[in-house]
Amino acid sequence: MANRKYLFFAEVVGQLGMKDLAKLFRETAQQETEHAFAHFRVMHPELVVEDPQALSEEEKKAIAALCLKLAIEGETYEYTTMYPSFAEQARQDRDSVAEAEFEAQQKESKEHADQFRKAAHNFGLLVPIENYHANRYTDALNALDGIAAMPRQVAETPATQKWICQKCSVIYDPVLGDPDSGIAPGTPFEDIPEDWACPICGAVKKSFIPYAEPIPASAA
Repeated sequence: MANRKYLFFAEVVGQLGMKDLAKLFRETAQQETEHAFAHFRVMHPELVVEDPQALSEEEKKAIAALCLKLAIEGETYEYTTMYPSFAEQARQDRDSVAEAEFEAQQKESKEHADQFRKAAHNFGLLVPIENYHANRYTDALNALDGIAAMPRQVAETPATQKWICQKCSVIYDPVLGDPDSGIAPGTPFEDIPEDWACPICGAVKKSFIPYAEPIPASAA
């Protein structure tokens, strides 16, 4: 987390023309990465590889499989527990804190409520992203054992065809639309204005491609 935070700070001050400060943030971010790697080595000594050449192909596959299993666990936790709880907390905070403050400072409280509403919405958008990540890791894990990836298909009608951002993996669902950006539920992707941007990363509309959804086992 510190690594990502400092890299973000580096980007911010870099845009301000403060190159030396940006360099400092990047150098510190790299140091924080080394700290994190040291923590991971302590937590997962079974993943510490001293001599890759001494490992058999099966041993290599076992290590790669463990990495993928841990990744799947992490992504699954994010979309089943972490982000839903964040969204719920955002809604609770909006009701208890922001609305109470509204009575004293109407303008400031409205800004808080809007921020919490936006946070809840964004956390909701992240749930299908983490599900998508978990599915990709699962496919990679199965591939190690020679198992084919789960079949996927693109919806046939614009009214149900989802689109995925190639930059951050947010998924646009026409059934839900993007009300926060003025896109009403039921709006096909092709009918979205060209100046619309990804609600998470700000990528332009042309950065999206059709999303092929996994086909349920019963329908495959």
